[in-house]
Amino acid sequence: MATFQIEGGIPLKGEIQPQGAKNEALQILCAVLLTKEEVRIDNIPDIVDVNKLIDILSNLGVKIRKNGKGSYSFISDDLQLDYLESELFKKEGSSLRGSIMIVGPLLARFGKGYIPRPGGDKIGRRRLDTHFEGFIKLGAKFRYNKEERFYGVEAPNGLTGTYMLLEEASVTGTANIVMAAVMAKGKTTIYNAACEPYIQQLCSMLVAMGAKIKGIGSNLLEIEGVEELHGCTHTILPDMIEIGSWIGLAAMTKSEITIKNVSWKHLGLIPSTFAKLGIQIEKRGDDMFIPAHRDGYEVQSFIDGSIMNISDAPWPGFTPDLLSIMLVVATQARGSVLIHQKMFESRLFFVDKLIDMGAKIILCDPHRATIIGHDFKSQLKATVMSSPDIRAGISLLIAALSAKGTSTIHNIEQIDRGYENIDGRLKALGAKITRI
Repeated sequence: MATFQIEGGIPLKGEIQPQGAKNEALQILCAVLLTKEEVRIDNIPDIVDVNKLIDILSNLGVKIRKNGKGSYSFISDDLQLDYLESELFKKEGSSLRGSIMIVGPLLARFGKGYIPRPGGDKIGRRRLDTHFEGFIKLGAKFRYNKEERFYGVEAPNGLTGTYMLLEEASVTGTANIVMAAVMAKGKTTIYNAACEPYIQQLCSMLVAMGAKIKGIGSNLLEIEGVEELHGCTHTILPDMIEIGSWIGLAAMTKSEITIKNVSWKHLGLIPSTFAKLGIQIEKRGDDMFIPAHRDGYEVQSFIDGSIMNISDAPWPGFTPDLLSIMLVVATQARGSVLIHQKMFESRLFFVDKLIDMGAKIILCDPHRATIIGHDFKSQLKATVMSSPDIRAGISLLIAALSAKGTSTIHNIEQIDRGYENIDGRLKALGAKITRI
């Protein structure tokens, strides 16, 4: 296990280019399985989770060529489907939650798909029901090997379009069902579909491959099945979660940072939610400038004067992946805020580390925490801690960069799962961080 040592309390300065979006990449990479023709994908982030999925595709028989940094070509013309029932796949697939999204494309094209119960973050229950209920409505038969924790869906006679109302607007569930439906017979209507930019990008890519999809960007998708899809070229958006992380880092460390090419139109409520904590953000073309908050930042209040409440919601609501960042940034705000994590019940359990560092936080229950900001009158203290998941990990890293003294963060593999060369890019801004 690797470790970061961070000397905190140093203002940073410079420009940063956000990586390609992790959550989009995991969907887009699975979509290459829908065609035997070449698919080129640009701006793929070089991170652990994405590289794991590329390895799974390679073991499945996808021909992969690296064109340059972040650019790959994929040809899925001779897949080895026996790999899906191998011990190697049970090991590799279970270590990556995103691997669930290979099932939809394989079911659509070959009439079968298998997956071990996937892993990923320990942030609470993340059910797979939406995925498999969608496949079943399209005509697939479901089976589950309880002893080996292995899922399977089969449709030897192909899939048939239908109407479905999803119980939850699951992003990966919507992606999986859409990829299955694009080659089903007839029309599929998906209501309460997730409509995050990742889903919009996936649908746009599928349309470029020959799919017929209406309602892109809304929660009502209409898909007319086609017999086959062809190749295309696709560019992944900048990672809005990483952009939010850099905003939080800049505010917390009183740093002057320019985030390049952020694709403003895909950021949704992210800039305005940071503004609720009093953080100034300037739009400079497609770049984002965060000035050094030398006088701190003040939490806004609601119109009636009540305490600010920041919570997550399905898109276009505020993304749950940034609530951990909001929480740590609030520890140095002027004022108080309630953070309400509605979607996952274990994502706030890292706050004990922040409390050890001197933060004023009341963990009300697994979903809610009240933060009383220090207004920089009291600096967080360096400590030794461990990263429990990707987003908590980057939040603890931000806390360490703002703290007095040298902090140690263990289990940084969790951070590497979602952030490309994070220590190298921080050093370029002037941070004192060492990977051990």
